Amino acid sequence: MSAGRIFTLEEANRTLPYVRRIAADLVRDYREWQETLAQYDLAAARRRAAADGATVDDSEATALEKRATALAGAIEIYLAEIAAVGAEVKGFGEGLIDFPGELDGRAIRWCWMLGEPAIEHWHDSDSNFAGRQPITALATTGGER
Repeated sequence: MSAGRIFTLEEANRTLPYVRRIAADLVRDYREWQETLAQYDLAAARRRAAADGATVDDSEATALEKRATALAGAIEIYLAEIAAVGAEVKGFGEGLIDFPGELDGRAIRWCWMLGEPAIEHWHDSDSNFAGRQPITALATTGGER
């Protein structure tokens, strides 16, 4: 599947078993990455606060830096996997994924978030999460799915 793909709602929903697993890993590792960075910042602050000339054990900071780097690498892989499907990560912390689509001849995004059973929202391409609208409203307005 290539970048630039336009999904029907059905096609986007068919990718969800795969995308859901990646999004769960992404959210988990992103949160751990943030926590690791915060711990690293604390370790670095303790190191700076140590008296000049004092011997400081950098092993904690070094281990945290290595862990943060490994997590960042994993996150990059998850982003590449989502991009290979043709979708885009819009929210790391909540697992928000957009799938390019088309509705009545205009570009839209089918919008899905980790924890949702299926794609239940959409928004205009120039909009974002705040512009999400329920797909159920399309049936009442005559829009195509």
